[in-house]
Amino acid sequence: MDIIPVIPPFLAILNTTAASLVSLGYFFVRRKNTSAHRVCMVSALLVSTVFMIFYLYYHAKVGNIPFAGVGAIRPVYFSLLASHVILAAILFPLVLVTAGLAIRGNFSRHRRLARWALPIWLYVSVTGVIIYLMAFHIFVA
Repeated sequence: MDIIPVIPPFLAILNTTAASLVSLGYFFVRRKNTSAHRVCMVSALLVSTVFMIFYLYYHAKVGNIPFAGVGAIRPVYFSLLASHVILAAILFPLVLVTAGLAIRGNFSRHRRLARWALPIWLYVSVTGVIIYLMAFHIFVA
């Protein structure tokens, strides 16, 4: 069985799940439910790790997928894609450091970094789904 065709929708599901878990984690920490926050954030890290494994596998096998949209949508798509990729590259070490601070119990620095990590993580996850929809469902060759 060839799994390549099912990887893009699977990645979109993982991105949606990560965004949901990060949002729930934020909801719980605002209500001082640190145990539920921890469960959500560890789960988001695991989901994002699975995402990265399948993302790298897919692109190692398939390479880049050309965008089929034409006209004015092209700069919109590529601007979205560029911001997504740049912020995803920044997010990776940011999340690792933020999680490491929480593990070590340095919650004041954890909170300071999490204020940056949260919106970036949400942006990267949501734009990942939008990019998937644009490239695989809305603008197809």
